[in-house]
Amino acid sequence: MAWITSKLATLAVLLGILLLLPAAGAASVASTIDGSRSQRLELPDSLVGPESVAFDASGAGPYVSISDGRVLKYGGEAAGWTTFAYSPSYAKNNCDATSEFPAVATESSCGRPLGLRFHRNSGNLYIADAYMGLMRMGPNGGEATVLATEAGGAPLRFTNGVTGDVYFTDSSTTYTRAQHQMVTTTGDSTGRVMRYNRRTGRVTVLQSGVTYPNGIAISADRTHLVVALTGPCKLMRYWIPEPKAGTSKVFADLPGYPDNVRPDEKGGYWVALHREKNELPFGDDSHLLAVKVGADGEVLQVMKGPKNIRPTELVERDGGKKIYMGSVELSYVGIVSA
Repeated sequence: MAWITSKLATLAVLLGILLLLPAAGAASVASTIDGSRSQRLELPDSLVGPESVAFDASGAGPYVSISDGRVLKYGGEAAGWTTFAYSPSYAKNNCDATSEFPAVATESSCGRPLGLRFHRNSGNLYIADAYMGLMRMGPNGGEATVLATEAGGAPLRFTNGVTGDVYFTDSSTTYTRAQHQMVTTTGDSTGRVMRYNRRTGRVTVLQSGVTYPNGIAISADRTHLVVALTGPCKLMRYWIPEPKAGTSKVFADLPGYPDNVRPDEKGGYWVALHREKNELPFGDDSHLLAVKVGADGEVLQVMKGPKNIRPTELVERDGGKKIYMGSVELSYVGIVSA
């Protein structure tokens, strides 16, 4: 009986250690930000869909891409929102006229700007428009210049994310933005990562055969790109300089479907999650809105909030104290205190 007692005592000790392990590891669990408690910069005139959020080199903004085909600029409480940029098709097709049709029905003719990024030295705003291709707008605003509508002999069918340098994505060469659910459900892998050369005006396809490339960012040391792969729920790292130039690998596995990727101020990235994997419509009214990953792909912070908030982009400001949140579905830009 003594050996049985000894064995039981040993098992009890081991069980106690195992029970303590989660508590010991709790310190390494990513901290959580409450995204439900936010200020709102309401869009005017029942407009919706501030997909991307950007600030110019002087800190003015935010600038947002919205569903009716324009880019708006926020000038403070007194000035409010004003039109900053629009595509040539927007003007040509009288898209500023009142329409009884929803924006999704007219976006192929009016444009649907998605990714926005400023080039810091020139002050130019680069716009990835899902239908119009890659565009550029000067610092004073107005009608944007279309820079590219095709690459490698194939049209830009679903231009999506862009950096200020200028790297950008085409989510599919098969489906348009209006068919974005098909890109996910079919596992479409015709997406591309490209670069626009500002000096020559040429577009180079860096990688093709990519599964739903969406948001894109460049690392702080400028050695690689980080690309959100929406369907696979992953981040991809694409190397720029030799000896790894042109190679890519998985950078991080994500707990949800990513949209845009924006660098934080410490070498990491905020990744907006449109929804969690295997998310159920019932149960607790809370889900992951975004994750902050470090320079090595580790999750550092998470943001949670109600299921009716489905962000498409998060941008840090004021030393990380504020996070501006864009969404393709909402009528406002959220400002979350971090």
